Amino acid sequence: MTMPKQAGFQVKAVKNPDWARDEIILACQLVMDNGWKGLDAQDAKVVELSGLLQLLPIHAEADRNEKFRNPNGVARKTFDIATRYPEYRGKPTNGGALDVAVLMDFLSRPDEMTRVARLIRQGIAVGELQSLAPTDDEVFDDYSAPEGRLLMRRHQAHERNGSLRKKKIASVTQRGGQLACEACGFDFEEVYGDRGAGYIECHHVVPLHEAGEGRTKLSDLALICANCHRMIHRRAPWPTPEELRASIERNHAADRRAAEAIARPRRGACD
Repeated sequence: MTMPKQAGFQVKAVKNPDWARDEIILACQLVMDNGWKGLDAQDAKVVELSGLLQLLPIHAEADRNEKFRNPNGVARKTFDIATRYPEYRGKPTNGGALDVAVLMDFLSRPDEMTRVARLIRQGIAVGELQSLAPTDDEVFDDYSAPEGRLLMRRHQAHERNGSLRKKKIASVTQRGGQLACEACGFDFEEVYGDRGAGYIECHHVVPLHEAGEGRTKLSDLALICANCHRMIHRRAPWPTPEELRASIERNHAADRRAAEAIARPRRGACD
């Protein structure tokens, strides 16, 4: 019989949560460093990763049971990844689609994914990622963040930094610039009047996994509307505002050509 939380008992999960992308990235790095072979639970690297994963705030304490990311579970995950390696000839173990996706990322861009893993490890070591608990307005359902969920949270926290955003906006307005989206040209004040005056979002042009750690400069930020901001982050690789603008212009040009073709009188039709 399960005792209710109201009675003061902590109800533990029966089954541990599925592995998140951040966790699989760290496990995949171990497998890659091990020549794409799985590791045993007694391996010191597996034991160390087990401890790191237990520090990550991705999964709530109530969703974890006493075996959460223990060495046996971590070792099993390394074999889930290793047996999906293209040159593996045996029967794959019970991995998931996300294991394969992360594996393919490592195979196609090993240097970039190694940097991602290093940033995640550094963030855990210094305690920065341990404080990044999920927020109520977090929406990652259709995001394909190459950095993983935690670096994405840190990235967004930087973008939402009020002082940075104010400084970026001030640097533009002081030069007589317009607070318009650098991708689509949307101007909040033009559309919403006083309610939209002085408002626009900021976006880091270079993702953390490419830029690494360091202080954010105003030149690293782009002024962007909410729609374009979400479209940039929606799927990897992330386009720059300039690349998104070019895509928008191509689509508009195609729409104009189609409209002109429809409006053009048919050959042979009477005036």
